[in-house]
Amino acid sequence: MLRKILKTKGFARILEAHNGISAIIVNDSDFDGVWESSFTDSASKGLPDADIVGLDSRCQVIEQIRNVTDKPIIFDGDTGGEATNFEYMVKKLERLGVSAVVIEDKMFPKRNSLDDKAIQLQEDPDVFATKIKRGKSSFKDKDFMIIARIESLISGRGMEDALKRADKYVRAGADGIMIHSRSKEPDEILEFAREYKKQGLNRYLVCVPTSYNTITEKELRKAGFNVVIYANHLLRASYKAMKDVANTILANGRSLEADPLCSSVNEIFEKVGFLEITEKDKLYQKRKQVIIPAAGKDKNFELPRALLEINGKTLLQRQVETIKKCGIENITVIRGYKKEKFVLEGVKYIDNEEYMKHSIIHSLFCAEEDMENGFICIYSDIIFNESIINQLIETEGDIVIVVDNSYEYHKPDAGKKIDLVITKKKPSKELRVLKSENEAVRIGTKINKELGNYEYIGICYFSEYGAKAMRKIYHECKKRKGKFHEARDFAHASDIDMLQELIDRGFKVKIMEIHKGWIEIHSKKDYEIAKKRL
Repeated sequence: MLRKILKTKGFARILEAHNGISAIIVNDSDFDGVWESSFTDSASKGLPDADIVGLDSRCQVIEQIRNVTDKPIIFDGDTGGEATNFEYMVKKLERLGVSAVVIEDKMFPKRNSLDDKAIQLQEDPDVFATKIKRGKSSFKDKDFMIIARIESLISGRGMEDALKRADKYVRAGADGIMIHSRSKEPDEILEFAREYKKQGLNRYLVCVPTSYNTITEKELRKAGFNVVIYANHLLRASYKAMKDVANTILANGRSLEADPLCSSVNEIFEKVGFLEITEKDKLYQKRKQVIIPAAGKDKNFELPRALLEINGKTLLQRQVETIKKCGIENITVIRGYKKEKFVLEGVKYIDNEEYMKHSIIHSLFCAEEDMENGFICIYSDIIFNESIINQLIETEGDIVIVVDNSYEYHKPDAGKKIDLVITKKKPSKELRVLKSENEAVRIGTKINKELGNYEYIGICYFSEYGAKAMRKIYHECKKRKGKFHEARDFAHASDIDMLQELIDRGFKVKIMEIHKGWIEIHSKKDYEIAKKRL
């Protein structure tokens, strides 16, 4: 990418970043790339720029930067270490997607070039040239670049030495030359550029106008520079800003006066992607949708079963509490009979005014809009452990029904209708051994109890695809006349009939096998059992 920018534009502006948030600033700007500076990396960790921070730590910062931007990264490699160390560095940087590494011809351990009190010792140019050659032989991608930084104007060796080194480093294979200066005026780097051109050296020319900051990019480009690096400005700006904020809070004994000096929390949320996560959470919550059909009138009770109270809580309240413990907030309840009695908050209500004419599947389809991204359907007359819902959320499949391998609660009531399921694979003789992969081939209340393998508990899951398929088939079947599976016609069809229709059409209806962990309140006897158990 860096080579492409230089080829098309002829000039690249690079800005320093020392962590993810500063890299976001570069990414959102018109700068062409990121300078991963050893000075600002060290300083951001509270350490001096003296080869103290290791390569692995520096690479972690590269990963932070790469997480938030695809712009080219130029890595400040200090001296590069010994030739062997440099080979390792080059390989690692190439794997991380870095575009170029800059190494300076100073002796280890380096001292920052802008420190005018430090002793600056330069490496022997032949030794440094060998390091460049070995680095060039280490990487695989021809577009990766090694840029040689010349410190002759810093160390006091002068212009002639700088130009000789430039020639040697270019012949060693350097892809670019960075000339460094701490002069307040740009004169010596402009002189270097002129002489560099006279010598016929045609590799990229790089400068870092930190101290000689009066010169413009236009002037640098005219002088022959291809890359300008603003090497430490974001760190310096952030340090000053943080200090100002801290002092303002101390001076006022509160943070109100500091607010104008700060970005808003929401701006930071947005820039680091937190708002995007929130939106994804909402989308995920949409997919974690529960629909509870509770519209019907019950011959055994004066109230809808969902409103039966057990030890101070209605069935619906218990269901909603359990569902929300599983992290699902989107709950739709279809109400009809005595709809005014449904007053529980925290759920969405849809009214079925025709609850007397149809059965549960038609009541369920009053919430068809809420099916779009997939949903869990739960009967309104059952109480269940949250582990069942948690397991169902994790179960793969487009249509999944929850089945119990124990009929314990129904043995005393021989005449009770049970939603039985016959599966491809037979259940294990050990009741607590659950099979992971199995699917239903028949489901209904008229299955012989001796043939049924499981009981359907009234909880099922439809993925986005599963819901789409069911909705399509539902609307097709509305046109049908005559018997519909166990129902006398489609108008009186149940969800069980609809599931059988899906099976008959070749859709795989997977089972999620459980052992107990739920109670159905179908009769007054069930109601009394539930009170005792709870």
